[in-house]
Amino acid sequence: MVASLVTGCAVGPDYRVPEAPTPDAWSSLPESGVRLESPDAPALAEWWAAFDDPLLTDLIERAIADNKTLEQARARVIEARARRGVAAGSFFPSIGASAGATRTQSDARFIDPEEGVVARDSDEIYSAGLDASWELDLFGGQRRAFEAATANLGASEADLRDALVTLLGDVALNYTSVRMTQARLAFAERNLAAQSELLEITRWRAEAGLATVLDLEQAEASYQQTRAQIPSLESNLAQAMNRLAVLTGQVPGSLHEQLSARRPVPVAPAEIVAAVPADVVRQRPDIRAAERRVAAQSAQVGVATAALYPSLSLSGSINLQSLSMSDVLDGSQTDRVGLSLRIPLFAGGALRQNLRAQYAVLDQAFAAYEQAVLAAFEEVENALLGWTNERQRREALVLAVDAARRARELALMQYNSGLVDFQTVVTADRQLISLEDSLAVSEGELTSNLIRLYKALGGGWSVFTANP
Repeated sequence: MVASLVTGCAVGPDYRVPEAPTPDAWSSLPESGVRLESPDAPALAEWWAAFDDPLLTDLIERAIADNKTLEQARARVIEARARRGVAAGSFFPSIGASAGATRTQSDARFIDPEEGVVARDSDEIYSAGLDASWELDLFGGQRRAFEAATANLGASEADLRDALVTLLGDVALNYTSVRMTQARLAFAERNLAAQSELLEITRWRAEAGLATVLDLEQAEASYQQTRAQIPSLESNLAQAMNRLAVLTGQVPGSLHEQLSARRPVPVAPAEIVAAVPADVVRQRPDIRAAERRVAAQSAQVGVATAALYPSLSLSGSINLQSLSMSDVLDGSQTDRVGLSLRIPLFAGGALRQNLRAQYAVLDQAFAAYEQAVLAAFEEVENALLGWTNERQRREALVLAVDAARRARELALMQYNSGLVDFQTVVTADRQLISLEDSLAVSEGELTSNLIRLYKALGGGWSVFTANP
């Protein structure tokens, strides 16, 4: 009979993994340049290795070891695991032990025959006991609570993996920003040197009567305009370096020396990899976390449902008493066994309103899961579109920069020959500066969009031990 009471039924909904609206293919997938792979393929699992940048790999490994956000996520997993253990403890009886000593003394006096003196009457009583209680899980409330704790543990583990995916992307994006800004600085400094030389030539020509004051002022304006860009770029560079330091668990400024040597923006291979939409649903940790929270809340509905039904508890105790401490185990024994039935008859509607609230929270969790799936597809589509369009933009900018460099050389030659005015040189110069800066930004954006794609695909967490 007890076995049947223990195994009882579990009220509330039986959880099933919700179905997500999943497209068959990506609408932004280009005709060439992208190869579809399984999420556990090395090209997706270790996507940063494709950039062949040892310093980037080193920064990622340091971030995995020392990032503080990741440490918080690890601690939350440990907390969730402990709470699951607390929920598991409700399946077992609660057993306690007690011991005590009591001395009583009355006002009555008597002659002690051995001592021959007047003494007061007193007693010393020693006791020991065991007590136990056990709430039988008649309607599965405890089992549903354990299911909820297990699902919450799964959500915390998925949150840890999601934090890892985010961290990998943030490190790579900020590293790319460092290299892109360094490239922009290199272009700006080179153009500044060229404009400084042109300014000196124009000043000499003006003194010789070969150039006008207007030419000199235009040369000065172009020089100062380029010079004004450098402090802003240096500020952006320092901020990206500081962000990398914090991501790797270090104080801001600690990576400036290591990153000061200029290197090109990490370049991706000619063919990149992606996963099909159905694999993204299975791979992305944030979707897994949202699904686990639906499971946890479904179990909480069961807990609230079980609260509407009767509960049955068994209790018992054994108490021993003796006038001597040494004889307490042989003293008088009192045993007690009890059965307690609690029936919720009236609570002002609170129990049913709580059940209604839990169903509403379940609806919220389900909507959050669907939103997570849709947001994941949106991120992948946008990253694919951004990478494809930026690749085309970069190809055009490479050609434009080459043409602008030739145009600037021709403008200088014709100006020195007196065939064009100085405004033609200024226009060609500004066009070259703008296009070179746009090319540096485009190269950074091309790599950044690829990083965003790998991040949107949920790549990277599987190669590290995510659970603490």
